[in-house]
Amino acid sequence: MNILVTGTNGQLGSHIRLCSAQSQHNYLYTDINELDITNRAAVERFVQTNQINVIVNCAAYVNVDQAESDKETADKLNHIAVGYLADIMSATNGLLIHISTDYVFGGNKNNTPCTEAEPTNPTGAYGRTKLAGEQAILQSSCRHIILRTSWLYSETGKNFCKTMLALTASKPSIKVVFDQVGTPTYAGDLAKAIFTILERGLYEGNEGTYNFSNEGVCSWYDFAKEIARQSNQLGCDIQPCHSNEFPSPVIRPSYSVLDKTKFKETFGMAIPYWADSLAVCLSNLGYRTAGTCNGQELSVP
Repeated sequence: MNILVTGTNGQLGSHIRLCSAQSQHNYLYTDINELDITNRAAVERFVQTNQINVIVNCAAYVNVDQAESDKETADKLNHIAVGYLADIMSATNGLLIHISTDYVFGGNKNNTPCTEAEPTNPTGAYGRTKLAGEQAILQSSCRHIILRTSWLYSETGKNFCKTMLALTASKPSIKVVFDQVGTPTYAGDLAKAIFTILERGLYEGNEGTYNFSNEGVCSWYDFAKEIARQSNQLGCDIQPCHSNEFPSPVIRPSYSVLDKTKFKETFGMAIPYWADSLAVCLSNLGYRTAGTCNGQELSVP
């Protein structure tokens, strides 16, 4: 099976590359320099030439604030290009695995975890374009798995975890919002889940939309405190604050915890607790974590 992974240089794409090192399938990795997914003709040529059976789309416009002033580019990458991928896979009876976001629920006032059936209500250009990408997939009738995730972080790229590590190492004090609640997702866990679905053929008969994040619930403030605690960077005074202390052009989700019941029951995987996965990430970054890491990984019977 020939599998194309787009957005390879990003957090998730990098981890899928690591997972697939021992695969018997043929993985092909591209980023913007190798394949511009907003160029339909280029994607069609690539798929035809390489006889692609599956596309794992990790490419996205993810700068939430900047999307408000660059809506055209965000829509082109998060919506229009996704429609191209879906149409091309539909024409070849291939499979599209697409990564979406908790921001499709952005405007909902939830106090219980969001299921896949929750009405969507994005508040900004990022959430709207990601939802439009989902809808383009559904309209294409291509074989697909859409994975909605949240608060993605890893050892690579720009993310909250690495930002907090830098700030707590260099600042005497910082403020972090406590009124936005969700679940951090370690890119390594999401990559392993995708890899397992592909390696075991679990996509057969299980097309649809699923939620995936690590287990548990926290605020950004709690996440920051745990990063500092586990990395032994305790010299920075981390204080909670309200979201309105950091003005943004986008109203961010106040509660976007994702219910993973459907994913776990369908694919038979247990998902690690967020703080355990944070310990894995910090260890990979070279930190001798203060927290206990139980060595818990994504569990597949």
